Amino acid sequence: MNATMRRAVIATAAVSMALSMAACGKAGSDKKDSAASGDTKSIGLLLPENASSSRYESFDRPFIEAKVKSLCADCKVLYNNAEGSAAKQKQQFDTLIAQGVKVIVLDAFDATSTQSWVKEAAAKGVKVVAYDRLATGPVAAYVSFDNEKVGELQGQALVDALGAKASDANVVMINGDDADPNAGQFKAGAHKVLDGKVKKVVYEQSGEWKPTVAGQKIGAAITQLGKDGFQAVYSANDGMAGAIITQLQGAGVKVPVGGQDAGLDAVQRIVNGDQAYTIYKAYRPLADNAAELAVDLLQGKDVKSVATASADSATDKGIPAKLLDPKIVTKDNIKDTVVADGLYKASDICTADYAAGCGALGLK
Repeated sequence: MNATMRRAVIATAAVSMALSMAACGKAGSDKKDSAASGDTKSIGLLLPENASSSRYESFDRPFIEAKVKSLCADCKVLYNNAEGSAAKQKQQFDTLIAQGVKVIVLDAFDATSTQSWVKEAAAKGVKVVAYDRLATGPVAAYVSFDNEKVGELQGQALVDALGAKASDANVVMINGDDADPNAGQFKAGAHKVLDGKVKKVVYEQSGEWKPTVAGQKIGAAITQLGKDGFQAVYSANDGMAGAIITQLQGAGVKVPVGGQDAGLDAVQRIVNGDQAYTIYKAYRPLADNAAELAVDLLQGKDVKSVATASADSATDKGIPAKLLDPKIVTKDNIKDTVVADGLYKASDICTADYAAGCGALGLK
């Protein structure tokens, strides 16, 4: 091969290599562009805790996952639990965005801290469905119960439990965490009913959604008021109600105590006569509506076919919302509520320790 031919071969090889490198560069750019467009088959699910309530792992998560799968067979749910830490939930939220997830169902552990997260997410095209409690920031949709109505039902159930003694009754209130907007709505609703129907709310403190704190607060109330200084206790949820009842029993105090969430242990306490009532917020329709909103957002559909109401947060107004109706559960309607809906079987409730109470109520 002469020098001229050799130079031609080298030039041809150089051109071929350059074209190959350019093609590689273009492929790399396509991959980057694809990642930037986001994950259109995954929905993030962030739940707040699993210590004070078993509902999130037992009901919310599996119900949401099942409904998403029924609506979008090739969609998947990327799940994390904050385990009671707002900082951990923020990390989980950021990770989902980094993974390219475009829709996140968020039950905020601290709803007041989410404004900047949700705002940054929205700027990147990530839509947030506020689940159960209304996160601050520009959320795309909200699904929950009418929380002030929940409080009203709690207050009314406590008045009903007191019966003819209500107008002369002093009441202790152990509320939820002051940082949780739901807690404020429960409290407002309960006061709307209790104020004027009972003699007085003589002691009111936050139990922070923590059974240990609620137990401490009711202990302080007993010390301050005396064993006969109050005739009923409002507890914002069942987890705290359990600790309150334990403390009251230890002090020899027997008064009506109610909560909310319809936890299995709470229903069993109702069967036994230890707890007066709970509020049943059906988890399946809550979860199903959240899943439907998330899939609609993922597929670019209008959420207002599901979110037919609206709600205002501390930062944003007119958020599309789906608000569901809660129910009071007492010993008289366990069979017609949590059992009829399939939340629990009678056999789940009527274990050996509760057999006698179940027998008296016709639960079997």
